[in-house]
Amino acid sequence: MTRQKHSLDGFVPRRAGSPLGELPSATNRLPEAREAPRREIGTPKPLVKPAEVAKQPETRSGISRSEIDESLRGIDEPEAHEIHRRKHPFSFGKIKKIIKWVVILVVVVAIGIGAYVGFRTLMASGNIFQGNIFDILQNQPLKQDTSGRTNILILGTSEDDPGHQAGNLTDSMMVLSVDQNKKNAYMISIPRDLYVKYGQACDPGYQGRINSYFSCVGGNPKDINATRTALGKTGDFVGGILGLDVQYGVNVNYTVMRDLVNAVGGTISVNIESRDPRGQMDSNFDWKCGVGDRKVSRAQVLKRCPPAGHFIDYPNGLATLDAEHALYLAQARGDAAPTYGFEQSNFDREKNQQKIIKAIREKAVSTGVITDFGKVTGIIDSLGNNLRTTFEAKEIRTLVDLAKNIPSDSIQSISLIDGDTPMMTTGNVDGQSVVHPAAGTYVYGPLEAYIQKQLSSNPVTREEAKVVVMNGSSIAGAAQVESDKLAKQGLLMGPIANAPDGSYGRVTIYQIDKTKTATAAKLKEIYGVTPLTTKPPFTVTGDTAFVVIVGTIAKSANSSDSSSSL
Repeated sequence: MTRQKHSLDGFVPRRAGSPLGELPSATNRLPEAREAPRREIGTPKPLVKPAEVAKQPETRSGISRSEIDESLRGIDEPEAHEIHRRKHPFSFGKIKKIIKWVVILVVVVAIGIGAYVGFRTLMASGNIFQGNIFDILQNQPLKQDTSGRTNILILGTSEDDPGHQAGNLTDSMMVLSVDQNKKNAYMISIPRDLYVKYGQACDPGYQGRINSYFSCVGGNPKDINATRTALGKTGDFVGGILGLDVQYGVNVNYTVMRDLVNAVGGTISVNIESRDPRGQMDSNFDWKCGVGDRKVSRAQVLKRCPPAGHFIDYPNGLATLDAEHALYLAQARGDAAPTYGFEQSNFDREKNQQKIIKAIREKAVSTGVITDFGKVTGIIDSLGNNLRTTFEAKEIRTLVDLAKNIPSDSIQSISLIDGDTPMMTTGNVDGQSVVHPAAGTYVYGPLEAYIQKQLSSNPVTREEAKVVVMNGSSIAGAAQVESDKLAKQGLLMGPIANAPDGSYGRVTIYQIDKTKTATAAKLKEIYGVTPLTTKPPFTVTGDTAFVVIVGTIAKSANSSDSSSSL
């Protein structure tokens, strides 16, 4: 029985050997033939002998259907894939596998790095900050005083410096006052030789230099909790002298200084500003150059410490310091001859310490140190091993934001020895050189008022312009009433007096000191009168900045209405 062949996908089967695409006709229809035997896929095709090939007639052109079927079957054969793989070893499939494994490798490395940094941060943060390290996800504002400022006591100690004399004493003391809303900061250095009463028995007794207080109340770098307790006590003690509410404490050592400078690139730039035209030189550290070592020649000393063989030797102007030079400049005070540029001894040292702190912060911001893995781990190591604070983990992000966002020109210094009226001076107690307030030993009132003025955001308070009120009316006590009102507005009031005879209208204001613009604006706001800059028809004392003459607005001291003039 013959098998009827059906069309495939709508195509009519053609006869074997007919050209591809030939249409069927009555003359070219094929007689029915027996179906050729099938062979299994993958078995080799029977070879045709050359003699048989020769006998086959050349009766067709084009590609036969059987050859097409054979080619289609060969596509799925394993031999075809193997041949293709050998001809194209880097096929798209293999490239995809390579890319996949590269991506997996990168992800694994990234996770490993993140875990490494996280682990080190976790370990370091436990030493540095209080609370749960997972609180770092928070962004809690810092504690503030009543004026909106955050005051941080920073203590520098030298217990990590082998052979350093009196390593238990505080080498440097500074208060950093920050306004986290207005983005400004002030640095106040406390003289380490300030003579104080401890309020308890310490090594020097019940009174002595302030640099003994931290160790006296339990400051021990090896005991984290004891150090934090001592930082809190020292903050309260220093705050009582300066008239500040100190919310936080920080204790650093020499290693922190070295590591921080190295972490921000290895160098910082500090502006040397000396009263001596030669700059600053302190020979106390010349042993770093080999001075005193018989095995080191003078030529070697000069080579190590050019140009004159001194380790701390800088002309006025911008100086580039590595970690070691930054550390020893922070200690230099010109206490060993030969020396110059340190006439104010510890006061000059404190100024340099402030400059070095600013320089480290500026370099860290400018170099994007936070995004550099190597620098970040270096800082973490340094802080974790050598830094103690009373900050909490949930305040870390706020600290970082402040460090980045406070402009450099908004970080200023408050000097206690410069200006027309220095707040501190030197003296001698029991044969030892000490520092005490200019108003007298243990007299801190003027010092507190001065610091409050410098920290105030009120420009009128900062100008501290003296205002004298004169009575130009016939009402007794009118000048005193007006003076009291102005004092409540934050103005600095001078003595009251009677004005010379004359007509002064409602009120007349004379501006003697034309530089006090903030106070002039305030008086104009209060009275609606522009101050006169002409010479007044009377004599005033040298420190008087304004004279207010009350006329028809005057109220007596006994008047129940004491606010109508404002």
